[in-house]
Amino acid sequence: MSVVIVGHPLVQHGLSILRSDATGTAMFRSTARRISALIAYEVLRDLPLETRTITTPLETMQAPCLVQRPLCFVSVLRAGSGILDGMLDVAPWASVGHIGLDRDPETLRPKQYYLKLPDNIGQALTVLVDPMLATGYSACAALELLKQAGCTEIRLVCLLAAPEGIAVVSATHPDMPIYTASVDRALDAHGYIRPGLGDAGDRLFGTFAGAEMAF
Repeated sequence: MSVVIVGHPLVQHGLSILRSDATGTAMFRSTARRISALIAYEVLRDLPLETRTITTPLETMQAPCLVQRPLCFVSVLRAGSGILDGMLDVAPWASVGHIGLDRDPETLRPKQYYLKLPDNIGQALTVLVDPMLATGYSACAALELLKQAGCTEIRLVCLLAAPEGIAVVSATHPDMPIYTASVDRALDAHGYIRPGLGDAGDRLFGTFAGAEMAF
């Protein structure tokens, strides 16, 4: 398993904006979208190219073009939607799947409540997107669902990861590449990443105390 930390200055600066408790909902959303697009460039940097004949306004040439292969982004609901749009800004032709998982606050284990994947996902390069890799339990559940659907090439993308979550994914899916902007210190007793950025879903969708004042 490989862990790729996307250290581009714009990604790291954007992550600091997301971490700050002074960042309101609108800024949080726009920043998450912007830096997820930057991360997408790293995740997709090895997409294969082939040479095709095209005609410019001046002449015909042999030009590099993407090999036509299905690409699918799969969002773990609900917070995955906050970085899905940035990924689609980079690859708007990609199909989209959704996996709904709720985390039990006592056991920290996920429970599936929704699954919708494209019919051809087994042939696609599949990118699983979820802002936080904390305990790793939700990521492993989602990865298992994707493999059951026939996916053979999967990449996991998150904004933040905890060492504990990386260890769980590594133990269960040792072939899984993980792309993230940061590996933080540890989880707390409630399964939150420290120093982290809080609950990504609440901050993206304004469902936290005082959100109506966060401009």
